[in-house]
Amino acid sequence: MSFIRYGANTNALLVTKGHPFDRNAFAAIFESFPDVATTAVEQPAAQRFFDPVAAAPYDAIVLYDMPGIEFRAGEPPRFHAPPAEYVEGFHALLESGKGLVFLHHAIAGWPAWPEYADIVGGRFLYRPGEVGGEALPDSGYRHDVPHHVRVVDADHPVNAGLGEGFDIVDELYLFRAFEDRVHPLLRSDHAFEDSGFYSSAQAIAGRFQSREGWSHPPGTSLIGWTHRYRNSPIVYLACGDGPSAYESPALRRLIRNAIEFVAAEGR
Repeated sequence: MSFIRYGANTNALLVTKGHPFDRNAFAAIFESFPDVATTAVEQPAAQRFFDPVAAAPYDAIVLYDMPGIEFRAGEPPRFHAPPAEYVEGFHALLESGKGLVFLHHAIAGWPAWPEYADIVGGRFLYRPGEVGGEALPDSGYRHDVPHHVRVVDADHPVNAGLGEGFDIVDELYLFRAFEDRVHPLLRSDHAFEDSGFYSSAQAIAGRFQSREGWSHPPGTSLIGWTHRYRNSPIVYLACGDGPSAYESPALRRLIRNAIEFVAAEGR
């Protein structure tokens, strides 16, 4: 899918695949942006664009993908390390200052590459692992949660036009964010305790909406942040699981703001 806007002020590359989603409903988000021309590419072909030369036509890269994970019915997921040339190109892209926006499940990408969590600013785990030097169980999830999103920094460009916050029905994660390294943008009023979430490891093993025998330390209420990694401006937004969220004017505003922010801040 490619959404061309002749005379658009911003060119964005949208990277997908690795996690199921409603393509038409998701595409409608980007079709609603009058000043953004979006070109979509799937993994693994998208890896060719993670290089300063190949990415030069784009002002920002939006990631809604989840590479490096192979799901197998009834079995633990198999993790794959990224190709060395991809990592080298990604590093060069970050040194060049290209702006990146990570959305929702992109925080679970490349689990066998520890640095990827540093780039995004946190990590969602599909099986027990280490995040920022801390041993953690698999992360939690819960679909279709009505919750209020509170704007933390009303003066930040990513939050422009959102007022004090907004209500949304969306999937939430119980995960670890590097709060000491990122600039907070948005928090949810939901209680991020394991009693209100389900085990992601059990879900991929076929036991959906189960937390039997699973526990997780209290998680962060932070669902939107920004930081800079190497020379690149980074934004992560945890919102955006399905059609009910995609249709939210506030979420669309957030994504558009984030694209324009990293494009302006990047080189």
